[in-house]
Amino acid sequence: MSVPAPSPCAGTAPFYRRYRSGPPAEVGALLARSVADVDEPTLLDLGSGTGQVPLALHAVFAQVDMVEPDAGMVAEAELLLPYLQGPGQTVRLHPVKAEDFTPPSEAWRADLVTICRAFHWFGQDAVLRQLDAWTTPRATVAVMGDRSLWTLDNDWTKALWLLIQSFLGEDRRAGPGDVFTPPGRPYADVLAESAFSDVREYRFEEQREWTPRQVIGYLSSTSFASRAVFGDQWQAFERKALRLLSEHCDEGTGLLTEDNTFTVLLANRP
Repeated sequence: MSVPAPSPCAGTAPFYRRYRSGPPAEVGALLARSVADVDEPTLLDLGSGTGQVPLALHAVFAQVDMVEPDAGMVAEAELLLPYLQGPGQTVRLHPVKAEDFTPPSEAWRADLVTICRAFHWFGQDAVLRQLDAWTTPRATVAVMGDRSLWTLDNDWTKALWLLIQSFLGEDRRAGPGDVFTPPGRPYADVLAESAFSDVREYRFEEQREWTPRQVIGYLSSTSFASRAVFGDQWQAFERKALRLLSEHCDEGTGLLTEDNTFTVLLANRP
């Protein structure tokens, strides 16, 4: 009998909840406008993680369905459920892969589908075909996310990237048992070839500040540099990373600055 591959998110959930930012307020407003003329709209959040997108948007929706397969992420998302469900609202958490989601009833349809920092884990074409059946005629599919510290080109992020490679090898990891495979096609092209072929892109510039300890917490939330990926090398890496990051901190503030972009692709049927 074959042994299932470990989850790429193994051990990351508590750190994800604490150290990953949710969508910027401007993104929440943009997504809310997509259902402004819908009575009692329904949100489907695929790859929900710890529930950051529903937390930002839940007040707008009568129904919220969260889909997340990783057991650790599900446990963290369950802690949010009492805060997400208000009077007259229904919030459900489905501990399955996006490809295996089953709508809660035959009549159920989503008005907004959100996929944040998760589309690369999906069978994209298969999920989009399913969404064609699971959504209302005027539904919006939102694929969104920001750049990870692996891909940023600040001096300190490049130095950190090289340190990670010195421990783990040149290839970017995808959890403790795999190597990351970059998406084969731009997400906008994948969406344009689906039923949701009317695609618009929005970009929101963000500047974030980190302490070295917060950067370590962030790395612990990632699939490419989690504690599970490093295994028994973690403590040695953490010592070297804290030293490196401290050397790159601003002398006045003691902080590290990150310039990032949060990108949102909104896709509708033409």
